[in-house]
Amino acid sequence: MSCVHYKFSSKLNYDTVTFDGLHISLCDLKKQIMGREKLKAADCDLQITNAQTKEEYTDDNALIPKNSSVIVRRIPIGGVKSTSKTYVISRTEPVMGTSKAVCKNTISHFFYTLLLPL
Repeated sequence: MSCVHYKFSSKLNYDTVTFDGLHISLCDLKKQIMGREKLKAADCDLQITNAQTKEEYTDDNALIPKNSSVIVRRIPIGGVKSTSKTYVISRTEPVMGTSKAVCKNTISHFFYTLLLPL
């Protein structure tokens, strides 16, 4: 029985996928990982990278040798889309002195009520 060790980039420990033969196709490895991790193919795809060489496997027919270690990342089905839109959020600044005046009045009123004899 052969195996490939995999871990998600956010995890510390490796898990293992076992198979027969000297290598496993990228497509079969993804299916096994998705099954073990209870991921749905409709929700995301997996990006598989060799842990030692940092080579990303992109061809579903690529063969991954037994005893390899890979890093797995979940990615959206359509891949990561870059947006060229820029959003500008305008904020209105408070009028200078207003918040300080309110704060001073509140504090002085508070101390004034404490100092009044009952």
